[in-house]
Amino acid sequence: MAEPILHPRLSHAPWQSPQTARLPGTTPVASDEWLTVDDAHAAQMAERERLIAERPSDVVAGVPGSEEAQAEVLDTVLDALAARTDYAAEGAALRRPDGRHVVIDRAAPLATLGRLVQEDLCLLDKPEGADEHVLTAAVLCFPAMWMLAEKIGRPLVAIHRPVPDYDAGLAARVQRLFDGLRPVEVGGRILMRMNALDHPSPTLFQTRREVEPRQQGHGAGGFLRIERQCLRKLPRTGAVVFSIHTTVLDRSALSPEETAAFAAHSGRT
Repeated sequence: MAEPILHPRLSHAPWQSPQTARLPGTTPVASDEWLTVDDAHAAQMAERERLIAERPSDVVAGVPGSEEAQAEVLDTVLDALAARTDYAAEGAALRRPDGRHVVIDRAAPLATLGRLVQEDLCLLDKPEGADEHVLTAAVLCFPAMWMLAEKIGRPLVAIHRPVPDYDAGLAARVQRLFDGLRPVEVGGRILMRMNALDHPSPTLFQTRREVEPRQQGHGAGGFLRIERQCLRKLPRTGAVVFSIHTTVLDRSALSPEETAAFAAHSGRT
């Protein structure tokens, strides 16, 4: 069994901020903070490479008609990485912070993106006349107890089934959030939210069918999985990019104060 890919310390504590603790709990972030590189970069990128090579149909999907948005999100990410000092262009490839080279394959934009950055990237578009945004394409190497094959092509409410907190009121607030997004290029903002959940396993690729019950971690023997999620609207196609940066810690890595704060937020005693 492979060694778990864990972060050594807590870098984000979404339950301790009033802005990110509530649902949907968004806060703006600068363009240069959209994509992040952390202590687990090399190990996570190696796992992403493995999953894309060995299980491509499980981690990459797109519906017909999403090709233009897939190309646009690749261009957007490449522009963001060009402004960074930890990535470098070398011929037809980019050198990642871990020293690996990724050839830019525009015929496979999602797989290329999955090998370039730690974030999973989901594209959502709102068809003309529709009430909700629909998941049209994604590279999703690190799902947190859901399956891309079950969600692709479905609208927001169906995507979140059976999340208990995603009721009609929250669904309406999330849809208004999506509708109100504007591209950064015309003065809009990137919005960020975070969540934190107990997980019984540190495995990054965790799938679960909607009909299957969800397990929870227990006490200090469990693991804490934190997702930093960002929303960004693309200027040309109008699609929304939903990016997910995943952090996994052993609960024993938390300080007593962090453990108590998380327990209080989660309603445990």
